[in-house]
Amino acid sequence: MVLTGDPEQLMLRMDNLADPTRLRLLRLLERRELGVAELVEILQLPQSTVSRHLKILADQGWVASRSQGTMNLYRMTPSDLEPSARALWKVARRETGEWATARQDDLRLDHHLSNGGRRAEEFFAGAAAHWDKLRREQYGDRYGVIGLLALLPASDVVADLGCGTGSALADLAGHVKRVIGVDSSTEMLKAARQRTREMSNVELYRAPLESLPIRDGECDAATMFLALSYVADPTRALAEMARILRPGGRAVVVDLMSHDREAFRIEMGQRHLGFEPAALESLAEEAGLEGVTTRPLVPEPGAQGPALVMLTGRQAAPVRTIHAEAIEERT
Repeated sequence: MVLTGDPEQLMLRMDNLADPTRLRLLRLLERRELGVAELVEILQLPQSTVSRHLKILADQGWVASRSQGTMNLYRMTPSDLEPSARALWKVARRETGEWATARQDDLRLDHHLSNGGRRAEEFFAGAAAHWDKLRREQYGDRYGVIGLLALLPASDVVADLGCGTGSALADLAGHVKRVIGVDSSTEMLKAARQRTREMSNVELYRAPLESLPIRDGECDAATMFLALSYVADPTRALAEMARILRPGGRAVVVDLMSHDREAFRIEMGQRHLGFEPAALESLAEEAGLEGVTTRPLVPEPGAQGPALVMLTGRQAAPVRTIHAEAIEERT
């Protein structure tokens, strides 16, 4: 890397890049011209924070802006930068390529672009926004989920591992033969029992996910929603999930994608900073699942937490010997 020009100017350029928010902004604006509202949505930061950092970047020549109606659009074009800034940005972009936060930003930007960006916002501000409100007022939000659940075979036995307060159990109960909920929290199970008290096909058990009180091959499907990040031994929990499935049984895991928000992890009481999709696939295959695939889930509007990843797989191997002590506790 060759740097030219005034050393004081170089130091100022380096100071400009010594802030994670400004790095995130530049990475996004190199990919796409965006307005403040779009950046606020993608970065999940307050508008005042985004505007303040944009002003710094604009004043120092990192970004250019133009007006479109009442909105300012911002863009960063490396070829327009001064040589020292261009050289520094080349290093910064390379060194942040595997930054978990930047990858989450990229995922949100990809979703924004796939929906047409500003064109979609304009559309939803008109007819679609009115239609969604009208439809919700007249019919509620639940019919879509219920309709999809109706596609499940009525003869299925489904386990929800880390069932929490039982929201998924209640959804499943009306569409399958039996639903088995397992959680390690007494308080969570108390809420789940209250929620499913009139559902005769729901069974609830208190147990760690690493030692399930369910027989080998007893289930046609198993889910684990936002629970793996709390488990001390994810591989063993996934192995237990595979064990309780019949040959051909289906597994679905949804959990946090790898991130670097340590304060969030502590606040939520989680053991892990999410999972890399490839690493999660390896854990599931090691646990005995086959046909394993993962894909990131598009963050929902207004969601404040890290992005999520979904894993699916099936049990194709012969089932293994059950933990006798788990069955004894169940009975």
